[in-house]
Amino acid sequence: MTCGRVIVYGGRGALGSTVVSAFKKNEYWVCNIDMKENSEADHNILVTGDTWLKQEENVCSEVTAVLKEEKLDALLCFAGGWAGGSPSSKDFIKNAEIMWRSSVWPSSISARLACEHLREGGVVVLPGAQPATTGTPTMAGYGMAKAAVHQLVASLAGSKSGLPADCTSLAILPNTLDTPMNRKWMPKADTSTWTPLGYVADLMLKWTQGSERPESGSLVSLITKDGETSTLINHSGRC
Repeated sequence: MTCGRVIVYGGRGALGSTVVSAFKKNEYWVCNIDMKENSEADHNILVTGDTWLKQEENVCSEVTAVLKEEKLDALLCFAGGWAGGSPSSKDFIKNAEIMWRSSVWPSSISARLACEHLREGGVVVLPGAQPATTGTPTMAGYGMAKAAVHQLVASLAGSKSGLPADCTSLAILPNTLDTPMNRKWMPKADTSTWTPLGYVADLMLKWTQGSERPESGSLVSLITKDGETSTLINHSGRC
């Protein structure tokens, strides 16, 4: 018998894999949606399709097929990426398109799945970014995409969004996550300000279980200082 059901969109990356492990240890049924399978998940759905619409069609049809009439306790999206460049860069449009595909596409599909498959009182969490709460001139495409995700969280919190009753829409806004890749590419950085993946996984468990959930529509910053992490709700909005 499981404690509940969750989908982790991006469950093969560093953060997503940590979250999948945490939920499995707590006896949840977990579905991973990603470009690659996660062997720890109960079910894997591979993202296919070269267009936004095709990806939505393929993912949504497979989720419906596997869930049947079952409902989800949580839809947790951690899919994303990073690319730099100012608007003056010759790669600005190319990188902005990459950011849109890697951040806005999966978050939008996650929103669609949440409206269709969350139980009443469930939670949907999307991947925001602390830098995108202000201007991001040296990574403009990234900031644009993450700001769009922030707006989607606020829209989902509205009464006419289509989410089931009493559901909560949230975004997590980390600065830097403590991942193996970040340690590889920033070996001299001060990692005492990086947020541990385990902290995020524990937070997702709490929110899924209805504990310490912020108001729907909130953008929740993850602040790590001297190795200690806390949350700060820096915006809450409803439409």
